Amino acid sequence: MDPDILNVFTQPAALNQFLVENVITPGEKKKLIKPTASNNPKLEELKLLLIDWINTTLKQEHIVVKSLEEDLYDGLVLHHLLEKLGSFKLDVDKIALTEKKQRQKLSVILEAMDKCLQLDESQLKWSVESILTKDLLSTLHLLVAIAKHFQPSLAIPPNVQVETITIENTSKGLKTTSAVEYITGSKENLEEQSMDDAFDELFSRAPDRLDDVKKVFLQFVNQHVGKLGLNVKDMESQFADGVLLLLLIGQLEGYFLNLRDFFLTPASTTEMLHNVNLALDLLTDGGLLNFSVNSEDIVKGDMKSTMRILYCLYSKYKTKET
Repeated sequence: MDPDILNVFTQPAALNQFLVENVITPGEKKKLIKPTASNNPKLEELKLLLIDWINTTLKQEHIVVKSLEEDLYDGLVLHHLLEKLGSFKLDVDKIALTEKKQRQKLSVILEAMDKCLQLDESQLKWSVESILTKDLLSTLHLLVAIAKHFQPSLAIPPNVQVETITIENTSKGLKTTSAVEYITGSKENLEEQSMDDAFDELFSRAPDRLDDVKKVFLQFVNQHVGKLGLNVKDMESQFADGVLLLLLIGQLEGYFLNLRDFFLTPASTTEMLHNVNLALDLLTDGGLLNFSVNSEDIVKGDMKSTMRILYCLYSKYKTKET
């Protein structure tokens, strides 16, 4: 047996208990959170937040979750969450008493959930087997993904990481590998994901509201570039060369842009890209842009990318006097 495994399970009884509860067949690997994670305050904060979120969401169903490991493995809570949040109706029994029925139910639920989350198989950090066997790491990854998709405004604590151990049953005995795994990303990544979700939702599920959002942005832009005698009517085309974006940033940030630093009348895609990249650099330096943007998308007139950039300015200066 790998001697490192004894460092993880400091008490022989804890090791014996693990081996009883987790049968690892030859050639199989199993990853789990180290037992010492109970001393991780950020992990406990995340668990409590998710439990409270589930109980609040399913209050009308009179469902009360006390333990993520013990109360989600049979699919009952996940079933209700999917129906409540995603307005799905699944052809499965509400209550599955046998392990076979629970496995079948989880298979249907997770298949529907994965399609709803629009994740590739390589992105999935959970499986029917891991949820059924009460794997906390997989359960946390699943719940965080569900919460971020259906309720991006939920204040998920950032930078939650746990020490994990992967145990492999080899021909020479149990082999272990330790690592650190993130369950939630940094605050900046969460904010970026939240904004991405909001605009993705707007374009895919609420296109009827798109014109209203455009009008708000256009009013905001014209409120400030109007002092320069400019008027914006078409967001797709008028921001593509980067000129208006640079002038808007200059107005809002209160500085003058030297005409030698950018092309006032760009005559090529290269010059347009120069302008857009300069604008993105200014936004980044000013702490307004904390996510990656492809300048080519702006030049091509990609509306979603343009609106995300404008939102960075709007969110900070929407109350600025003209």
